Amino acid sequence: MADPVQIEIAGFENADCSPFPCTEERTCGLSDCYPTGKLTAAFDALKKALNQQYGSRVTLQLTLLDNGTPPHIKTIIEMHHPALPMVIVNGRVTPVGRIALDRIKREIEKIL
Repeated sequence: MADPVQIEIAGFENADCSPFPCTEERTCGLSDCYPTGKLTAAFDALKKALNQQYGSRVTLQLTLLDNGTPPHIKTIIEMHHPALPMVIVNGRVTPVGRIALDRIKREIEKIL
């Protein structure tokens, strides 16, 4: 079996999960975090959804930047100036730019 796809979400604990409002339309594809619109709740909902679909083939990590920025995140910021929250797949920042299930699944499927 291949190594699992590693998803890292980086952002601030009390930040929104997206630049878009959290609405009943659920364009992000997640419902367990509605109506909070918060990064930590969205991460938990994303982790649950991805674990249900991919099991151990995908691992998730939440990196909160409130108490400092890890060196690997600093490098990404210096090179790419990404929006927060960042979605990092196998160490590579992606253009997803928000916690959105379908968009993150597309990034996973590129690797699997």
